[in-house]
Amino acid sequence: MVASTGFSVAIAGAGLSGLCLAQYLVRAGIDVHVYERDPGPFVRRQGYRIILDRHGLGALRESLPRRLYDLALTTGDEPGGQLRFTDRRLRDAFTITFKDEPHATRQVDRLTLRSILQCGLNGRVHYGKDAVAVDSGPAGLRLRFSDGGAAAATVVVGADGVGSALRAQLMPDAEPTNTPLAGIYGRSPLRRNGESVIPDALRTSGVLAIANQPGRAFFFTSMRFGESPQEAFARLAPGNYAPTGYDYVMWGLLLRREDVPIGVRGDLLELWRLASRMSADFHPLIRRLVGTAELDATVLNLFAAGRRPLRWAVPRATMMGDAVHVMPPFGAHGGNTALRDAALLGRKLVEARANGTPVEQAIADYQDEMARYAFRAVDTAARLMRRLTGGGAAPHWVLTRVLPRLHRVTVPEA
Repeated sequence: MVASTGFSVAIAGAGLSGLCLAQYLVRAGIDVHVYERDPGPFVRRQGYRIILDRHGLGALRESLPRRLYDLALTTGDEPGGQLRFTDRRLRDAFTITFKDEPHATRQVDRLTLRSILQCGLNGRVHYGKDAVAVDSGPAGLRLRFSDGGAAAATVVVGADGVGSALRAQLMPDAEPTNTPLAGIYGRSPLRRNGESVIPDALRTSGVLAIANQPGRAFFFTSMRFGESPQEAFARLAPGNYAPTGYDYVMWGLLLRREDVPIGVRGDLLELWRLASRMSADFHPLIRRLVGTAELDATVLNLFAAGRRPLRWAVPRATMMGDAVHVMPPFGAHGGNTALRDAALLGRKLVEARANGTPVEQAIADYQDEMARYAFRAVDTAARLMRRLTGGGAAPHWVLTRVLPRLHRVTVPEA
């Protein structure tokens, strides 16, 4: 059992929100430890690029030392950009333009951001620790692990993702609901023979190409590092692990869950083959992206939507991120909401320690505020998913047949 003295926090899960909260609390002088089920920090793929909005950037700015926040900005892509909605042949339907402001939006590489969030947490992140339950008693809480060990803490935070083992205990009425859609995600090199595979017209664009069949679409966007992570880490965070950063294209084929046979769900090669077949009638650029994908970066995501908890079962234990409010990947809300959770909970705990507020009240205040913005985001993401990929004949026909005919061809097929 890990000993704990005074006020301490145990976090289950070393994803973005868990590490961000740990950074916040360490800066405030609070004893915090993070427990992650994976045997090491980079043993599996945990996403590609993430678009940080004002909430995500604000959370990082509040939680991180200035040099680490600067490191996130300097390794990120340029601010601004666009999100284009097109038909399957990449003919524009309509475009959303983001603000060209450094602190309004920024595209960053998730693996690089996770490395940044681990800087300075030496000895506080423990791998191979699979959290399974929380015990509550007069002396405080104990976070129990599958190996029989436990960690004592004043507060326990479940940040262990959509497959959270703690959710059934801490939020017994809030199991996520499955959606009809899934995504096969991949990553492909941005440059081939020294030239970008993405034309200049789409240099700063994310593209959602909507197929003629309702429920199928293809998304892609490029990730260009503002500064090489290895060079930026050497300058701003020497001695810390810097991922090898090379520019790439992140893509995702959106399809109906029923189109993903059970037998291929754990097989990377079969998932890639399925993505190839399902994108065969898209623009040649999209087919080239799938054809040049890195096989070991292929990931399947069965989309789910979190349900608002009606009861929190353990007063000094709470949840963050996908463990509580997983959402379909529409609108770039998921990662930003998780980071926002971390900063809010950190603020509430630090304020409670400073002014003598009972920690139970601080956590309840966090949960009330978090639920309001987080489940608005869940509802928005689910609504966008239905609107853009649903079976409504009229809106789908307008998106794929009418609007594209009003615009010029952005990417020739030759």
